[in-house]
Amino acid sequence: MPSMLADTAEKIKRMEIRGAGRIARAAVRALQEHSSSVQAGSVEEFREKMGEAETLLLSTRPTAVSLPNAVHSVMAALRRDYPSVGSAREEFSRACESFVIRSEQAVRKIGEIGARHIRDGDVLLTHCNSEAALACMLEAWRIGRDFTVFATEVRPRNQGLLTIGTLGEAGIPTNFIVDSAARYFMNEVDLVVVGADAISVNGAVVNKIGTSQIALAAHESRTRVMVAAETYKFAPRTILGEYIQIEERDPSEVLPSEFAGKFRNVRVRNPAFDVTPAEYVDLIVTEAGAIPPQMAYIIIRDILGWDIGDFNHGVSDRREEGKGSTRGPGSAPAG
Repeated sequence: MPSMLADTAEKIKRMEIRGAGRIARAAVRALQEHSSSVQAGSVEEFREKMGEAETLLLSTRPTAVSLPNAVHSVMAALRRDYPSVGSAREEFSRACESFVIRSEQAVRKIGEIGARHIRDGDVLLTHCNSEAALACMLEAWRIGRDFTVFATEVRPRNQGLLTIGTLGEAGIPTNFIVDSAARYFMNEVDLVVVGADAISVNGAVVNKIGTSQIALAAHESRTRVMVAAETYKFAPRTILGEYIQIEERDPSEVLPSEFAGKFRNVRVRNPAFDVTPAEYVDLIVTEAGAIPPQMAYIIIRDILGWDIGDFNHGVSDRREEGKGSTRGPGSAPAG
């Protein structure tokens, strides 16, 4: 029987647990449970074993920055001096509980703030299955705003089915469209509402593949774009000019393996995310308030509390990699 830690890591990797906020909370809960069973003869040994658990979780999804931010937040509790393993374990558990509560409260607060930007009669378009973006729409509907939604299918994993299930259950009139129809309907749309898996220091937004095309179509159509994201989705290391790694997933998600052998000289590319430049985003709604994308660095500095001392090394070698592999926020380093 696999441990909760190993099971959670595998589920995150296979996208059985998905959505940046859900991933963050699941990882923290797994660390909390793991900490209760770690056998250690000293506080230092306890830290080392928890560090091994941290490494396992961080290897699962390279793009979802909520994961390292969440882990960083709770692991910070182990930097302090403790008289015993028991006291370190107890304080760590409290830090995990606190993070989960804050994360859940953040989504509710984002919903309240985001709902203020949805007007009566608006037509919205949403892409992927963002807990925070849905919170904005659900809260707007709850307080009596009358609007309709276009929701994309979100190939190849079809997360749009989860979105229309939530919207439909709430009673919100929803149109379900294929991803490539977003430009066709954009002139009818007043507001694009999406989530984020990561946000760089310059306000560029990493989200589900296809988001950047939707934002480009919105920009062309003079349609507003609102991103809903918890503060722990902001990427601190982009301060150093690092790119956010873009995950490429198994080709069989796009072309089933039973068909792959029929096509010669064909390589299937399956990036899970893309990068929307800050200039295509009008507003980022966080639990700390709504900001223009150009103020993203304030979240990293003042809310997340990262400073240069938290970074162990310089700019990643990923800066030298070619376009289309693991390039992150745009054509130049963030900063």
